[in-house]
Amino acid sequence: MGRNIVETIIGAMVLCVAGIFVIYAFSTTEASTPRGYEIVARFDRADGLKRGSDVTLSGIKVGTVTSLELDKEFNAVVRMSIRPEVKLPADTFARIVSESLLGGMVILLEPGGSNQFLGPGSRISKTQGSILLADLIARLIFGGVGSSPSPPPSTGAPPAPPPLPAPGGKQ
Repeated sequence: MGRNIVETIIGAMVLCVAGIFVIYAFSTTEASTPRGYEIVARFDRADGLKRGSDVTLSGIKVGTVTSLELDKEFNAVVRMSIRPEVKLPADTFARIVSESLLGGMVILLEPGGSNQFLGPGSRISKTQGSILLADLIARLIFGGVGSSPSPPPSTGAPPAPPPLPAPGGKQ
């Protein structure tokens, strides 16, 4: 009987420690519901972007991707929650970039110079979708995807005749 009580107490202590780790993990990773105002951006490609991806400005996380949808024109509609103290100019540029060679994708915001600011529900109109790593490598190696070197321009004149041999048979 005494052994069952000891096992129960040790089990309860293990559960308490596990609960503390879970609380710590949620508090340090900001996994709670995003606070701030929501803005929308439309991209032609959103490869690698997912719900919960970071939204950064000058390398600082200022928001989180809250949802991704496909619109009627087959564009990716991305909703982001931006911290309330961050005021973005109306002409802000958003692009999807790789966080690192092995990491995921993030949205990089580049503020413009407008005196007007984006409010809740506003739309970022200047965007650039993600670029696939394979496309970048192909452009680097081949000078462009699907392109071939162009032939020399034609002048419309017939080709020049071969040079005549020099007198005496020597060239």
